Amino acid sequence: MATPQVISTNDRKVSIGPPDGGGQQSRGHGLAWFFILLVIAAGAFAYYWQTRPKAAAAGADQTGRGRGRGAGATGPASVGVVNVAKQDVPFYLTGLGSVTAFNTVTVHSRVDGQLMKVYFTEGQFVHAGDALADIDPRPYQVALAQAEGQLAKDVASQSDARTDLARYQSLFQDGVIAKQQLDTQQATVGQSEGSIKADQAQIDNEKLQITYSHITSPIDGRVGLRMVDAGNIVHASDPGGMVVITQVTPISVIFTLPEDNLPQVVSEMRKGKLAVEAYSRDDNTKLADGNLQTLDNEIDQTTGTVKLKSLFGNKDLSLWPNQFVNVRLFLSMRKGALVVPTATIQTGAQGPFVYVVGSDSKAEARPVQIDFAEGNLSVIRSGLQADEQVVFDGQDKLQPGARVTAHPTNLNTGVGSNGTNPPAAGNSADSGTQSGRGSGRRGGQQGSGRRGAPDGSQQ
Repeated sequence: MATPQVISTNDRKVSIGPPDGGGQQSRGHGLAWFFILLVIAAGAFAYYWQTRPKAAAAGADQTGRGRGRGAGATGPASVGVVNVAKQDVPFYLTGLGSVTAFNTVTVHSRVDGQLMKVYFTEGQFVHAGDALADIDPRPYQVALAQAEGQLAKDVASQSDARTDLARYQSLFQDGVIAKQQLDTQQATVGQSEGSIKADQAQIDNEKLQITYSHITSPIDGRVGLRMVDAGNIVHASDPGGMVVITQVTPISVIFTLPEDNLPQVVSEMRKGKLAVEAYSRDDNTKLADGNLQTLDNEIDQTTGTVKLKSLFGNKDLSLWPNQFVNVRLFLSMRKGALVVPTATIQTGAQGPFVYVVGSDSKAEARPVQIDFAEGNLSVIRSGLQADEQVVFDGQDKLQPGARVTAHPTNLNTGVGSNGTNPPAAGNSADSGTQSGRGSGRRGGQQGSGRRGAPDGSQQ
C-alpha cells in the first residue's frame, strides 16, 4: 500500500496521494441516518397536526355540555316554562272520508232516434223538470196517427156489430133464428170491444214515446260533461248515457272510524245530533260543517272499522263528489281538563313524561298519562296538577335533579291555535276558515325528537 507524501509549507502539512476510502463510507452512513430522522420527524408532525383539532373539539364539546347542565360548575340551565292550565277542551274523533253525491243520475234516452237539440250547457245547475234534450219525435207521431185510425175503424165495426146483435135478439124471440146464431153475434160484439181497447193502448204508447223524445232532468243538480252531441243517433240500449247529473247541495261524506269508538259514538248519538267538520287533504283547511246522519249496520271485518254518513249543506260548493277529506267528529266537551302544550311532552323508556320545575328550582322528570291531544295542547289524565310549571323550551339541556333558571311564558292555551270554539250540533253552515291545528291533534299522539328519558339517558 503506497504511503502518501507529506509536504510541509509554512508550518502546514499537505497530504499528497490517493483519497481515504474509509472517510467516504462514514459520510454515506451519516446521510442515510439524516434522511431517516427527517422522515420520522415529518410523520410525528403530521400525526400531531391531525389529532390536534379533534382533541380541541372534544374539549370544547365537554365544556359546552358542562355549561348546559344545571348541575355543572357554570351554573343553572336557563329554560322556558309554562303553567299547567285548567280549561274546557272539545273531544274529537278523526277519520278519513270521501265525499259522495246525495243523488247521482245518468241520463239515458228511452227511445231510439236522432238527437235534435241539447238545451243544457256543461256545468250548469238544473232543477227537476228542466228540459235537457229533444229526440226526433216524427216517427212516433206517425205511429200515433196510425193507431188513431185503427181505433176509428174498430169503433165503426163495433157499432155495426151491436146493431146486428139487436136484430138477432128480436128474431130469436120470434123463433126465426137459432140460439147459436145469436151467441155468435154476441161474441163478435165482444171482439170489437177488445180491439178498441188494444187500439187505445197503442195510442197511449205512442203518446208516451213522444213524451220520452223530450228529455227532462229527474233531479236538482249539476250537469257534467256532455257525452253525446246533437245530430247523433241515440238508442235506449246505449251503455254510456247522455250526461250525468249529481246533486251537490246538500251532499254527504262517508268516513270510517275504528270499531273501538263505536260504543261511545252510539252513546253520544242518543243525546242528539253530533257535529262533523270536513278538512282538506293536507288537514289544514276547514272546508265545511255538517252533522252526523247515521251509522252502517255492520263492521267491516277486514279493516275493523265502521262506516258513518254525514250531511253537509255545501252552499258554497266547497265539497265535490269523490273528493278525499279528513273528518272530525265532535263527541263532547271535557270540562275542567288539565292541559299543557304538546311541546312539553317528552318520550322516554318508561313512556311520556314532562320536566316539572319545583319551588327549589330543580327539574323533576315526572311520568304522565295523556288522555288525548287537541291542536297544540295535550290533555293530561294524571301526573300533573293545575298551576305547576313544566318546561317547554330547553329540555335537551336537562337531566333529573338539575338546577334551572325558569323563564315563565304565557303561551296561547286556547282550544286550537286560533282559539275557535267547537261546532254546535246540527250546524250545517259552510266554512272556509283556516285551522292551524298542530300535529298532535289525534288522541294519543305525542311529540317526538331528541329528548331525555326520566333516568337521564338520551333517547
